[in-house]
Amino acid sequence: MIKTILVGLDGSEHARTARRYALWLGQRLGATVIGLHVVDIVSIEGSFFHDISGSLGFEPYLDFSSKMREVLYERGQSLVQEFSAAAAEHNVRADTLMAMGVVANEIADQARTADLVVIGHRGINEKFSTGLLGSTAESVTRKCPKPVFVSTMEFAPITRPLLAYDGSQRAAAAMHAAAEFCASLSLPLTVLTVSKEAEAGERIMQDARKYLASYQLESTCEVQAGNAPEQIVACIKDRGFDLLFIGAYGHSRIIEMVLGSTTEYVLRNAPCPVFLNR
Repeated sequence: MIKTILVGLDGSEHARTARRYALWLGQRLGATVIGLHVVDIVSIEGSFFHDISGSLGFEPYLDFSSKMREVLYERGQSLVQEFSAAAAEHNVRADTLMAMGVVANEIADQARTADLVVIGHRGINEKFSTGLLGSTAESVTRKCPKPVFVSTMEFAPITRPLLAYDGSQRAAAAMHAAAEFCASLSLPLTVLTVSKEAEAGERIMQDARKYLASYQLESTCEVQAGNAPEQIVACIKDRGFDLLFIGAYGHSRIIEMVLGSTTEYVLRNAPCPVFLNR
């Protein structure tokens, strides 16, 4: 059961959407939502930001670190105050935290006492990131010890969740999370297994049916053939699912560099939020 939700705040549009999802979930689950802003140490020490110091209203290189620290800390205070006001407006129990360090590391560290972490798909420095997933978001999904909810740019109430299930241990953990989530919110759950062999797919799906039978929820199980990551994304796009549950990275980093990762592909291409579970 999700009772404590940690949401990252950085002032970006993606983070504002993540905040909306966190408060939406907190309101419906009766959970406490903790707004975390991390003053990025890279923003203070990184050489790139020395080059833009003039745009912040002070002389470049003149006592740069202390002035940047002050500017970023004040901005962080404004963000957590804005979060507290939004939580009060939605009648959600809330708390705030501020930290300083490497953003992904701090989020993962603070996640130890949370049940779910909610982050935006991309952050405040998104134009300097590569690919379609922000570097901080990707790092958090790999390092975080707790489930991670990666939100998209636009908010939409969750009504049609999809679970990608392949029979692995990580997928089983995702199935447990999906069942608890959908039962708590009285939502239907569709389970998708993509398998090159129909018989193997049916065996995997039968395990899912048995597990979900103990929950009071409406579930539909489907087996499809094809390339798993592509089929999962296509299913979401074609049928309008608005949340995907999936097991987190299933291979070592070296294997993923060679073969790719279903999790990574889905995170980069899914048009809906993704709930990652280890």
